[in-house]
Amino acid sequence: MKRIFLLCIACCFLNVLSAQSTRKIKELETKRSELHQQIAESETLLQSTKKDVKSQLDNLALLTGQIEERKKYIHTIESDVNTLAKEVTALQRQLNVLQRELKDKKKKYEASVQYMYRNKSVQEKLMFIFSAENLSQTYRRMRYVQEYANFQRLQGMEIERKQKQVAAKKKEVEQTRKAKENLLKEGEAEKAKLEVQEKDRQTLLANLQKKQKGIQSEITKKKRSAQQLNAQIDRLIEIEIEKARKRAEEEARRKAAAEAAARKAAAKKAEAAKGTGGSGTASKTETKAPEKKTAPVETFNLNNEDRRLSGSFERNRGVLPVPITGPYVVVSHYGQYAVDGLRNVKLDNKGIDIKGKPGAKARAIFDGEVSAIFQYNGLNNVLVRHGNYISVYCNLSSVSVSKGSKVNTKTVIGTVHTDSSGNAVLHFQLRKETAKLNPELWLGR
Repeated sequence: MKRIFLLCIACCFLNVLSAQSTRKIKELETKRSELHQQIAESETLLQSTKKDVKSQLDNLALLTGQIEERKKYIHTIESDVNTLAKEVTALQRQLNVLQRELKDKKKKYEASVQYMYRNKSVQEKLMFIFSAENLSQTYRRMRYVQEYANFQRLQGMEIERKQKQVAAKKKEVEQTRKAKENLLKEGEAEKAKLEVQEKDRQTLLANLQKKQKGIQSEITKKKRSAQQLNAQIDRLIEIEIEKARKRAEEEARRKAAAEAAARKAAAKKAEAAKGTGGSGTASKTETKAPEKKTAPVETFNLNNEDRRLSGSFERNRGVLPVPITGPYVVVSHYGQYAVDGLRNVKLDNKGIDIKGKPGAKARAIFDGEVSAIFQYNGLNNVLVRHGNYISVYCNLSSVSVSKGSKVNTKTVIGTVHTDSSGNAVLHFQLRKETAKLNPELWLGR
């Protein structure tokens, strides 16, 4: 019985290992599938065929973004190949152990069969039993003959189970090897596509390098526009911070007033309990208890609701949804950086620029409240407050929310403006009060 129990445990353990291996392969495939779909969809975004500097710079930014996406995908493939290689090695070790165990069990079973063959006749078994010296020994010999037969039957069952395990493990090893080979082929195909994109980028750079004056003019124009936009955003955020401070102060005052009222009521109750004889003293005590002092205002900028929302927002760092619907490419990253291949072209972005398809919608990255809507250069811009975090959605042709609206994660805020070249670019910023944050560190896929 114990042998059967241990055998069942071993089978369950091996089945669990097999399931884990299969699940790991599926998880890797799912992750790659999402990345591959994103790249495939982003390839449809290159629409403008104009030769002016602005269009070519836009195309360069898009192409650079696509190259970065493909490099990430190739890196993921290489990482998954290494993972599968380790998995194949581990599975092969498990297979070798199973094969050794199967060989050992077959050897033991063969020995038992030979022994039973030599003592196969019923007469020999009966002689063995009845040649016992006493009744107790006779019983033990009967048990021995019975248990040996059961032992042989169990060995046969174990061999059969072990053979099935070996066959299943061989199949698993082969599936993993095949997945690895397919992945290597996919990696080579992606590298070939990357080479084509790199060549296209070099051609585009060569054309732009001939238009250095036009590039500088376009970059200066963009910088000036960005500075004016950021100045308005900064002003509105300062207003929002002041509102949050006043909300916190008001909450603190209400709390202090409630506590003072509670203390006063408790003092009156205590005086009343002393009896009517000390009314004069009670009057003095009542006058002295508050001493006309008010509780100090707490110096924090968030009320309880703001703190709750801020904490929830922080816990979702790295998994917040991308603030645009449909296929997209990040065409301008956060911070200051030079454009590879172009002389004296430096960008300073307070957020990120995300290009989508014409008609793409801007959507909230988390629960919050619309704190401001303003226009700049004829386009709409929306600020959403998430506690002491603020997300900013710029370059919208229309908005579908209003100031004070409560929004949930992925609530559509408005439609991203599409310019004459077919570019629909959402400018997105993330702030913690006045501090500017890199949105890409907070967004997931």
